[in-house]
Amino acid sequence: MNIAISGISGLVGQALSERLLNAGHCVTGIGRSDFVGGVEHLQSKLSGIDVIVHLAGAPILKRWTEKWKDTILKSRTETTRKLVEAMNGMSQPPSVFLSASAVGIYDTFEVHDEYSTEYADDYLSMVCQQWEAEAMNIDTRKVRLSIIRLGMVLSADGGALKQMSLPFKMGVGGRIGDGLQPMPYIHIDDLTAAVEWIIDHEDQKGVFNIVAPQMISNAEFTSALSAVLNRPAFFVIPEFVLRLVYGGAAGVLTKGQKVVAHRLPDSGFQFEFPDIRLALTNLLDK
Repeated sequence: MNIAISGISGLVGQALSERLLNAGHCVTGIGRSDFVGGVEHLQSKLSGIDVIVHLAGAPILKRWTEKWKDTILKSRTETTRKLVEAMNGMSQPPSVFLSASAVGIYDTFEVHDEYSTEYADDYLSMVCQQWEAEAMNIDTRKVRLSIIRLGMVLSADGGALKQMSLPFKMGVGGRIGDGLQPMPYIHIDDLTAAVEWIIDHEDQKGVFNIVAPQMISNAEFTSALSAVLNRPAFFVIPEFVLRLVYGGAAGVLTKGQKVVAHRLPDSGFQFEFPDIRLALTNLLDK
């Protein structure tokens, strides 16, 4: 198949591109210049494309100034809107549209599967809701829509794991606050396998939580990371320190959602890394 990926230069985009190329697909990147080129340019770019995986979006874990918050929102909603407008205007649009979102859409109280509508009343949830609303404007009579709500992506090549493992390697690792906050996570290989699964199975549409089966807290993650790296984890990172560094974005680290993935396992998908120690051992032993 011919598959287009927005955000192809990012951590997930690169890993997904590699998996799809190894599976024999043709992969095309959709870049910033394509989004500023207008609807007709996008339609030309998408001509002959079978699947779009939309991952584009400015980084979340960066200090939230008002300007950056605006960038976070617009980099998701406006790119999604342009893709949808382009596809809806095509006589032969791509047949599959996978649009990213995040488990940050959910509140921090309930346990959430894909059918939960208990959303948080905060900035990140608002971004996710508006992001998904734009994707849902696609003409589903012609295009199969899947929205993938991602947990914390664990990868040896960067992202959250690289930032979190550095203090441990220096011997100053530890939990965040009381460590009780949930940390829904997904190994990068399971994420890309899940995307490939959704693409390959025509009955897979709607919302999917892309998180590992194991529900863990920050303290449990800290313990696993300490064990895998064979480094101590005596320290506690106070929440106020993170707020000084990240501002409102600190909530991404100090709060968390209890999330389960029902739809993928129910369809027959199997996680290769369902356990946090298994995932960390695989990634950090490389």
